[in-house]
Amino acid sequence: MLETMSEIVNSAIFAGYYKNLAKIAEFIRQAAQDAGFDSATIYQIELAVDEACSNIIEHAYGGEGLGDIECSYEISPRRLTIKLKDYGKSFKPETIEEPDLKAPLYRRANHGLGLHFIRELIDEVSFDFDQKSGNILTLVKYRN
Repeated sequence: MLETMSEIVNSAIFAGYYKNLAKIAEFIRQAAQDAGFDSATIYQIELAVDEACSNIIEHAYGGEGLGDIECSYEISPRRLTIKLKDYGKSFKPETIEEPDLKAPLYRRANHGLGLHFIRELIDEVSFDFDQKSGNILTLVKYRN
């Protein structure tokens, strides 16, 4: 467990290929373990990051191999903060409608559940876009 005031920061860059999602998951899994989360919470964090990175490849870049995903994290005594950065198409989460989870499957939209799952699994989710800095998705998970 971390000391009261300590912080651990780490970052890595992954090419935007679906095959690299496993490497990103391992990077994030190690961060979550180092932050002291239990295995169920670690899985939730991995799932949210996997969905976010898949969305970066598919939506921001428009396909595989068209850009990198910069992953960084900071571990502090109360939380794990993960930042995913890309230089693809900007994303405006307010334009995505909440999925109707009560609708029959055949009436549901093909997309939109990923963002819903990310928001359900992570305590704080924020999106920032700057033409110089790119897209930055910040995910914060608090320790109980």
